[in-house]
Formats: sequence, structure tokens, C-alpha cells
Amino acid sequence: MIAHIKGQIAEKFENSVIVDVHGVGYEITITAPDFEKVKLDDEVKFYTYHSIRENSEELYGFLSLAAKKLFELLISVQGIGPKAAIAILSLAAPEEVRNAIANADAGFVSKASGVGKKSAERVIVDLRDKVGIPSHYGATETSFLKPAGEPDEALDALIALGFPLREATAALEKVDPSLPTEERIKLALKN
Repeated sequence: MIAHIKGQIAEKFENSVIVDVHGVGYEITITAPDFEKVKLDDEVKFYTYHSIRENSEELYGFLSLAAKKLFELLISVQGIGPKAAIAILSLAAPEEVRNAIANADAGFVSKASGVGKKSAERVIVDLRDKVGIPSHYGATETSFLKPAGEPDEALDALIALGFPLREATAALEKVDPSLPTEERIKLALKN
């Protein structure tokens, strides 16, 4: 299992990049938001999911650990494979996708290429209780979670410590996002 790859972006294609790691190039399929963030010759670290099938091996990469965990939840849904999960995560930032699922917004999920209405509804039914509480998408109350487009290092750290996405999100709900990452983690662990 390849957990992460750190190296330099050598080439960019339509939905993938080649990351050069000491002379070895790894082709990694990534989401549209991550594709827009990385530039040629950037030094990057992708959290990866290594998919092995009967006649192929593919790497799927994510700039945040939270995005990788959401990807793993998505592919656990019957009928949602890695390509459909990437399409869903390409709709918006991972936090917005998570919030759409938490708010049962099947219309948003069904906008992904190759994901129909029934598949989107299955994603909502299977994952709504697993992704955590809604923070901002469609919610009327104010929340202390970070804005959708920014990666949340505290959330990534809690997931790395072994917290499921839902519990990590809930722990950070009442913690002020303007605090330093270390302080947010400490306060979340106390909750």
C-alpha cells in the first residue's frame, strides 16, 4: 500500500499528474480542485489510495488527508468506484462535498460525471451519518469550521490520530478556526 507520495510535479495531464520522486515518475489521478492548485515543478505531497484491480493498478491522490478519507468513504458505497468518487470530489472543495452529503443534497452529488440520481441518493443514505455534522453548506447557524476552500490542518491531524471523519468534524465544531492549529487540536481533543 502506498500511503503518500512526496515529490516534484513533472507533468500535468487532463485529470492526473506525474510526480517525480528521485527519478521515478508516479502517475496520480487527482481531483479538479487539487489539479488547479498544483503547478509544474511544485514540490507536493499527495495522500494516496492505491487501487488494484484484475487488469490495472492506479493511484489516486489528494492534497489533504480529509479528502482521502472522504474518498475512501465514497468508494465504500455500492456502485461508486474510484472514478465516480473522484468525479464527486471534483465538484468542489472536500469540505463542500462533505457538507452536501451531511445536508442530504443529492442534487449536488448527482452533478458529478457518471453519477446518476439513484447513485447520489445511495451516497446520501449510506454516508450522511458517517461524514459528520454540516458546518456551512445549507446551514442557517454560524459555525466555527474553516471556510470550505481552505485545507484544515487540524482536521487532517485528528484524522491522522485515528479519529473517524465524523468525530473529527464534531470535535472541531466549537473550536475557533482563527486559533493556531496546535491550539485547535488541543481544544478538540478536550471536547
